Amino acid sequence: MDDRLRLVQWLSPAFPIGGFAYSQGLEEPMATGLVPDAAGVEQWVRDVLRLGTPRLDAVVVARARAGDDSQGLADLLHAMASSAERAVELMEQGRAFATLIAGIHGTAPAIWPYPVAVGLATRALRVSTPEVLSLLLHGAAAQLVSAATRFLPLGQTEAQAILTRLAPLIAELAHEAAALPLDEVTTFTPGADMAAMRHETQEVRIFRT
Repeated sequence: MDDRLRLVQWLSPAFPIGGFAYSQGLEEPMATGLVPDAAGVEQWVRDVLRLGTPRLDAVVVARARAGDDSQGLADLLHAMASSAERAVELMEQGRAFATLIAGIHGTAPAIWPYPVAVGLATRALRVSTPEVLSLLLHGAAAQLVSAATRFLPLGQTEAQAILTRLAPLIAELAHEAAALPLDEVTTFTPGADMAAMRHETQEVRIFRT
């Protein structure tokens, strides 16, 4: 029970790694009207979870928990980063997460991209890998929905309804990612990737990514 509570704490959107500051490029399609409402947000988040970077992150967490080479996993994440903002977010959230975990345990932080840091930190927890990945993916979805709630006329009830409807997909993807070999990992979200690239030069913006 203690390990499960630690996991919920570490992967909660409230864990202070600055997740509230990132939209992973979603701000750009919301600003241009491509994602104008709750239905658009839900479809965007579904597609990103199923085909985008959260899926890659989940597989990397699973492989890090299984003992794969941390540097190799970090190199893969950097190689597959589709934009400069994605690379910055990986390292800044990884640094914040590792620093907090090290502070909690009184150790020196080892700085890795966020998914590698999560995988290493959760190795010692007596929880299943699908459970870890479920909370990781739920956190990714919650981060995007939270960004939409603050940007669009999207109410808290609608936001929570979206997350509720996403739960079966998150559970399915978590079990899939836990068993997926690293050499079968792909992402294909060109719209989201280009939105993140355009966001880098957006003149007025609320979010860092």
